[in-house]
Amino acid sequence: MSGFLRTVGAVTDTEIDTDTQSAARAFFDRYAAALLARDEKAIGGMYAVPSLIVAPGGSVPVTDAAQTEAFFAASWDQYEGVQEASPDVVVMARAPGTIWADVTWSYGGRARERFCYQLLSEGDGYRIVVLTPMELTPP
Repeated sequence: MSGFLRTVGAVTDTEIDTDTQSAARAFFDRYAAALLARDEKAIGGMYAVPSLIVAPGGSVPVTDAAQTEAFFAASWDQYEGVQEASPDVVVMARAPGTIWADVTWSYGGRARERFCYQLLSEGDGYRIVVLTPMELTPP
């Protein structure tokens, strides 16, 4: 355990290297583009398999990309009329091969959703390995 604690710790913006910040920003720009295109296949490919969704009601293991695709395909109606989405990405921490990001999604002119994402490097890029909904912070 102590080796893990030395590797992963809270970091400030000045401690996060530019490459890590750029990688996280590029990932969420692609994710936003896939969301706006209503492309559940592209989104499904952005989640690791397996991955985990952790929410107040419990956790949901994701064992197949089709599970993610079906979730998003069934969710498009709640975003009807949304033509822009802006992710505000704050990298909270990093460790070899992984990034933790606090992302607030804005659309319709205001912040609407906030999640903590753990991204895992998988050869051809990062994928979401853990997703946790978070409360929006007041402006």
